[in-house]
Amino acid sequence: MVAGVRSTRVRFTILALVTGATMLNYLDRAVMSVAAKPMTEELGISPAMLGLIFSAFSWTYAASQIPGGVLLDRLGTRLTYALSLTFWSAFTLLHGFANNIGTLIGLRFGLGVAEAPCYPCNSRILASWFPQTERARATGVYSIGQYFGLAFMSPLLFWIVANWGWRALFVIVGAIGIAYGLFWYAVYRDPAHARRINDAERAHIAAGGGLESKASPRFAWADMGRLFARRQILGASIGQFCSNSALVFLITWFPTYLSTERHMDFIKSGFFVALPYVTASAGVLLGGIVSDWLIRRTGSPTIGRKAPIVTGLLLISTILSLNFIEDNVILILVMSVATFGQGICNLGWTLISDVAPKSHIGLTSGIFNLCTNIAGIATPLVIGLVVQASGSFRGALAYIGVVALIGAASYIFIIGPVERLTLDGKPA
Repeated sequence: MVAGVRSTRVRFTILALVTGATMLNYLDRAVMSVAAKPMTEELGISPAMLGLIFSAFSWTYAASQIPGGVLLDRLGTRLTYALSLTFWSAFTLLHGFANNIGTLIGLRFGLGVAEAPCYPCNSRILASWFPQTERARATGVYSIGQYFGLAFMSPLLFWIVANWGWRALFVIVGAIGIAYGLFWYAVYRDPAHARRINDAERAHIAAGGGLESKASPRFAWADMGRLFARRQILGASIGQFCSNSALVFLITWFPTYLSTERHMDFIKSGFFVALPYVTASAGVLLGGIVSDWLIRRTGSPTIGRKAPIVTGLLLISTILSLNFIEDNVILILVMSVATFGQGICNLGWTLISDVAPKSHIGLTSGIFNLCTNIAGIATPLVIGLVVQASGSFRGALAYIGVVALIGAASYIFIIGPVERLTLDGKPA
């Protein structure tokens, strides 16, 4: 802190920008689930094929994580994020003009490629703009964007489909995203180039471990191997795959589960879908607050980051009990507990920003998100095949619950100490 000078708070304006972008990111992924029932009826899509279409996004999203991280390290946050926002929103808009399965799959491929740099960008922004003791709460705030738009807009989204059709939904959401991408490029700056930040705020960020890598390392496959061999990165990646499986179920198959297996009408499904998103938002916020509090209380990032995430994964595993619940109100309450836990697990992104080598934050985040989003490939396919083969979601719910328990074991037994690494794996 610079003596006698009051610190600016520009970092919170940046956090608001990131939150808005993340809200659009997940809104663009999830509108397919809202449109699924009338879309499948119009285009004659089977459950297994719908699972394939849901999954197609994550094929290219996962495959593009490493290139996206490398692009971020080379081009910087401002340009990379603006391009990502604009292109993914354009692909969303074009969904509204699809007339066959092949076109839908192609557009999902494009959406996955365009969205790939988003979370590596988020990780780099937090590492640059926030000291470590504020980073988990900052992650909690922007991660609410995953759920906030869906929590409070789900009834509106279902209403749009019911009254204007599923095609209008894609066009409206895509147009909003394109406008936001242009806005982002006009407003965002890194700490070194932001106009309204003063030296006191820069000193506060730097004193807490905030950083801005000036290096632009060339990509090397050997670097990937060194990073992935670190137990912190491997364990966090496995754990995040497991927690993300629950999120993928929520934003793809859950509305269909409510309307087909639980026989809720279309508009009512929209209101029931909203509650788990609300509790997930609460989990994100509370997880960040508790994590930062634990670090201040114990002085241990290992305890502060890992304990809440393990708790969250155990809460996700309660999805197993849905197979034994008949009452729909109790079902939604249990699902809300599970999604509360899933929200807590967003701390995985804070953990990875704490351990990533300073010169390779983009690449590390890309590796982490690659592993995380293999869940986006596997989960829709597994659920689609199980539902088509059995005519029921029972096996699908069991899959999500067991995977969550595996994630908890990964955080407990694999990750080890949470500490900044160098590229050779030694503590920084």
